[in-house]
Amino acid sequence: MKGLFKRYKECNLCPRDCRRNRFREYGYCKEGAILRVAYVGVHFGEEPPITGKNGSGTVFFSGCSLKCSFCQNWQISHIGIGKRISVRRLAEKVYRLIEEKEVHNINFVTPDHFIPHVILLIEMIKKRYPSVPIVFNVSGYQNVELLKEIGDYIDIYLPDFKYSDRRLASRLSSCPNYPEIALDAISEMIRQKGFLETSPVAKKGVLVRHLILPGQIKNSIDALSMLFIEFGKELPISLMSQYKPVRKQRIEALNRQLMEEEFYQVYEHAISLGFKNMFVQFPEETKEDSEFLPDFTLSQPFRGNKRFDTDHVLW
Repeated sequence: MKGLFKRYKECNLCPRDCRRNRFREYGYCKEGAILRVAYVGVHFGEEPPITGKNGSGTVFFSGCSLKCSFCQNWQISHIGIGKRISVRRLAEKVYRLIEEKEVHNINFVTPDHFIPHVILLIEMIKKRYPSVPIVFNVSGYQNVELLKEIGDYIDIYLPDFKYSDRRLASRLSSCPNYPEIALDAISEMIRQKGFLETSPVAKKGVLVRHLILPGQIKNSIDALSMLFIEFGKELPISLMSQYKPVRKQRIEALNRQLMEEEFYQVYEHAISLGFKNMFVQFPEETKEDSEFLPDFTLSQPFRGNKRFDTDHVLW
């Protein structure tokens, strides 16, 4: 990974390939070459094999290379909430999570645009705690060549597969090529790590997430079909219903929460496809905004402790 910091000079860390000199200006991600982080702490809202008993040690990076209009973490992906921090200082915070909170892993959320810093950070973590898994919690819109370079540093990938519909991807995330980019990226992740292993806390593998959007049921049904065709019924998937409107959307249906009948159309399709390893977030579990919409202006952004009811895990 020698010379990776040079990529900030003509940035190609994500598929946007903006080629901007982030030492002098912001990239598409709206971040420069100085590391910025919005939150470091224990999180209990991931899937059970990631959360475990003690929680996941999460690092939320400021900025984002995808910038979905409906992003549930709008404050950090669009507004850019966060503070400058050195890699050494961030490492100290991570060490405390491992030593004092005994977290099961270190979970990097949207780290793509800070990969040079993150790799240096991982090297420091692994030197002291070689057995602690490193999680990459990402959008699915990843640079495959970069994934090949960083694969030895990552233990667990948690990619989204947001869109099967190119037009919807264009309208909501300005990336009509999302479906093919994400499928190629997920293929590379699986080639590296295989499917997620649980025992009961995950140490290695890939789990694919899909958030069902109100009024966009065909997108979800087709997304599940694409994943099934590409990777088969053993692929671990996470079906999420936690969508909440954060700001006014041009697509009117996105200004409301997901209806139960919409969720069950998608859920029943997943069952009919025969997925064997599935986490399910039922809509009745996500009715309270405060439980699933973080507020990064607070010292503790996450007020809900659960994302998935373990009674609804099909393993």
